[in-house]
Amino acid sequence: MPDLIAQGVEPQQRWRRSLPQEQPVLLGRVAGVWAAPWDQHISRQHVRLQWTGGGLQVTRLPRTRNPVFFSGREEARFTLRPGEHFVIGQTTFTLADQRVSITADAPEPVQQQSFSAQYLKQVQFRNPDHRIEVLSRLPEVISGAAGDVELFVRLVSMLLAGIPRADAAAVVAVDGDAKSADQADPPPGDPDRQRRRPVRVLHWDQRLAIAGDFQPSQGLIVEAIRQQQSVLHVWRGAETGPSQSFTESENFDWAFCTPVPGKSQPGWGLYMAGRFHAERSDTSASSDPTDLREDVKFTELVAAMLSSLRQMRLLERQHASLSQFFSPVVLETLAVEDPDVVLAPRETEVSVMFCDLRGFSRETERHAGDLLGLLQRVSNALGVMTHHIRCQGGVVGDFQGDAAMGFWGWPLKQEDCVLRTCRAALAVRAEFEATAGFHAGIGVATGKAVAGKIGTVDQVKVTVFGPVVNLASRLEGMTKALRAPILLDEATAEAVQRRIPAEVARVRRLAVVKPYGLDTPLAVSELVPPVSQCPELTDEHLACYESALDAFLARRWSEALELLHRIPTEDQVKDFLTVYIAQHNRTPPPDWDGVILLESK
Repeated sequence: MPDLIAQGVEPQQRWRRSLPQEQPVLLGRVAGVWAAPWDQHISRQHVRLQWTGGGLQVTRLPRTRNPVFFSGREEARFTLRPGEHFVIGQTTFTLADQRVSITADAPEPVQQQSFSAQYLKQVQFRNPDHRIEVLSRLPEVISGAAGDVELFVRLVSMLLAGIPRADAAAVVAVDGDAKSADQADPPPGDPDRQRRRPVRVLHWDQRLAIAGDFQPSQGLIVEAIRQQQSVLHVWRGAETGPSQSFTESENFDWAFCTPVPGKSQPGWGLYMAGRFHAERSDTSASSDPTDLREDVKFTELVAAMLSSLRQMRLLERQHASLSQFFSPVVLETLAVEDPDVVLAPRETEVSVMFCDLRGFSRETERHAGDLLGLLQRVSNALGVMTHHIRCQGGVVGDFQGDAAMGFWGWPLKQEDCVLRTCRAALAVRAEFEATAGFHAGIGVATGKAVAGKIGTVDQVKVTVFGPVVNLASRLEGMTKALRAPILLDEATAEAVQRRIPAEVARVRRLAVVKPYGLDTPLAVSELVPPVSQCPELTDEHLACYESALDAFLARRWSEALELLHRIPTEDQVKDFLTVYIAQHNRTPPPDWDGVILLESK
């Protein structure tokens, strides 16, 4: 597929992009990847391009300010053939039908040199201003690239701008472990040696659109990646003069490859090639035209900066990914301490919150014809849960269908983990109550657990493990039977009563129950919002319920029933005891010990 090359007035105002087959694209000053932002004479969207196989159809768009020139004439519509160009403003657009392929048959160089980083530090730039000006644009080149493809386009253009005597540039990659090539490959001179290392060209460009195809040397690239230092091959010296026929090595006199260090781009290299032009007076060239050390040093600086900036972007993406699970406080700890140490599983005191959607099955039936829409609503609901878990400094431990689990007290010890958990639970309840469609059942338990990276050799996740997790899950399930939005275990309820003021949260004991499948009775309490958020349930109402519970446990059921009737009918929680008393004709069974058996989870 042919490429379109854009070239502005300045060397760095350049890109080379492959044209899609039969797919129209818009070229302009702000036309996405097909933009030439450096030229104010180009409209925001100036021409429409479409490659048809026989040529490039170029159509000037209506309402564009400036003309399009083709073959020296103003044209509104024309067909561009390979090797031809058109001009808008001060930018030339050339159609090039060149090919790039890695060659394993490059001739032996007359000179080969490897450059260590320590050696290149001693090389001085004769014209540092131009080099520094080009390097200063590298952060913008990387940050402005939407993906690797766009990054390669920008990087190659920058390399050609920074090394004026280079005629071609490429970003290449060696597949596999090239560093061990000398151990796995046949000895030097074996014709199969270089074919053992697949080399790919990620992007390339050369200055002359009418030049021949580009064939970088596979041996040079593999050797540079293996050594992890720049390697230079010279096939012909400047003394032969520019009028001589082109060399065997793809019309180039010299080439070097510089590896890009770091794990974020394994096997990458920057490949530069050119000819010795006796008539060219490059300010970057030394008095000896074969001395390419400055160009190698510049390329090494580009490679080092590219590695550092990509590593930074990788860390930013990892940080963004982790931010979905960890609170900002935890992320700050991970940034300054060893993650393997911070995330290592250990036993600690935690508060666990399970949050489950109510009405999900009913909503699924109602929206069976719009499952994607339902999925979006469920995702938004889960987002509410995770948002409040993270806002209160918790860790998102797991998702189970339409439920989420969060926990507090790890990896950092949190003395106020119960307070944080309760605030998150109340915030989730309040947001769901304000949003039609879903309600939430929430269970909270506090106790010892193992938290950290838990899993197998194949898959791990950051979560929490132990009886307290199962207890929180059971409490969440019991919210249906007890008709309470948020249930607490005894340890959490006692902590709330001791440490959390009524202006933040309130607690009322609900009952002593024996969950289905368990042998140990459980004292269950409800977490209630403060009066300011729940005025229909006053402190007097809560005290009246607890008095009713005391009478209930003391087998004074008539007294308990009378106290329960004083609580507003809107409070569905009191119905749990009321119904139980009615089912037993207001008379405790002879062997009843105060525990209510739950017949289902």
